[in-house]
Amino acid sequence: MKKIMLFVATAMMMTSCGFLQGGSSASSSTSSASQVQTTTPTDPMVAGQGAGKALHALYTQYKADGNKFNYKNTQNILNTLNLVINCEELKNNYKQENYLKNFGKGLIASSMGLVTEANVTSVTNSLVDLVKSNDSVQSATSAVQSTANTVAGYANTASQYAGALGTLLSAFSGQ
Repeated sequence: MKKIMLFVATAMMMTSCGFLQGGSSASSSTSSASQVQTTTPTDPMVAGQGAGKALHALYTQYKADGNKFNYKNTQNILNTLNLVINCEELKNNYKQENYLKNFGKGLIASSMGLVTEANVTSVTNSLVDLVKSNDSVQSATSAVQSTANTVAGYANTASQYAGALGTLLSAFSGQ
């Protein structure tokens, strides 16, 4: 457990300090987003696009890892952070139909066929549940955006969302 916490803490500190902004030296069997976004997009279409890209990268790695979410993988951590950052405004706007519609359009446009018209509502609802379910997501996102001063929070957030993301990603198994 100490190794996991050290690994996560190091990855988060490197991310917040900008070391991984241009790319990551983490090994990954798939191509995925390696740049962590540092600001929450306010435009729902842009946020949906960012979430769709992160979701696609997470799903691709999930499949490569044998239908398991590996929260020890640096790319998964970075993609999870990108997903959370892009979904942050969902917490405040999930009741606004226009916001959800535009967010959904962004998800569909950037998820490489993973999110479709048929499943966009279900995926968006799962993302809303994810960001509404735990305030530690918000504190972890804020910490990544500013400093890496809550090391234990990063490890806790990563392990908490491993199960939730695994469940979400398994919904795409028929794709």
